[in-house]
Amino acid sequence: MSTSDIDRLVELTQDSRSCMLTTVDSGGTLISRPMARQDVDVSTELWFIATRDSRKVGHIQADPTVSVTVSTDSSWVSLAGKAEVVDDLDTLRELWSTFAEAWIPEGPEDPNAILIRVDVESAEYWDNPGGRVATVISLVKSKITGEPYDGGDHAKIADV
Repeated sequence: MSTSDIDRLVELTQDSRSCMLTTVDSGGTLISRPMARQDVDVSTELWFIATRDSRKVGHIQADPTVSVTVSTDSSWVSLAGKAEVVDDLDTLRELWSTFAEAWIPEGPEDPNAILIRVDVESAEYWDNPGGRVATVISLVKSKITGEPYDGGDHAKIADV
């Protein structure tokens, strides 16, 4: 992945700390749940705070394949990669936030607190510069002209 690709992903996701983390359960079913990113700059690595005894941690330990989806008012980003459960108190303290405290009130020293690191391997994004208003205008234009809606900018980024 080039620096410009990383910059583009950061630009598209910087306004959203919330995302959906998808793991694979023991039966092969995809399970998605909302998560808060602890590091707001997407590069090739994402960090999440979780509880050691959560289903997602068990899923990752059995199969590290994950997907992370981030959306804003004008963009959608899908990141795919491998996750790892990381037991590192110093990093946990560094990434700790009041949002994490709502889920783990005992703080980063809670023995059940753990980190999940996602190493991004590929990404795909859809961006509609101008947000919802531009989308509505493009849809109306498509209806009037009979030309298909182009959907804005789209790119696949492999080999992150």
